[in-house]
Amino acid sequence: MVNNARFLILPWIQSKGLASKILSLIHRQLPNDWLARYGYRPVLLETFVETPRHRGTCYQAANWIKVGQTTGRGKKSSTRKPILPIKDIWLYPLHKNFRSILCL
Repeated sequence: MVNNARFLILPWIQSKGLASKILSLIHRQLPNDWLARYGYRPVLLETFVETPRHRGTCYQAANWIKVGQTTGRGKKSSTRKPILPIKDIWLYPLHKNFRSILCL
């Protein structure tokens, strides 16, 4: 699984379908780049979209799957209280059998 940490097209950039085009290029190129560099192909992409600040429209348009939300605690939190913004979790399968591959 590979995390897409940052993806932003600034509001003054007006180009219809630009985000979908970029994400599509990433989907096709990334597995080959990882194979060349690390010796294996990732099977799943993930990203987090801070709500309500952003809607994740470009991920929806590029056929990513919204699977839920974070709790707002962060990965190193020592408390059960939310201390960070809640984010939507989006996934994009790079392999049709990603579930069985990840469960090996």
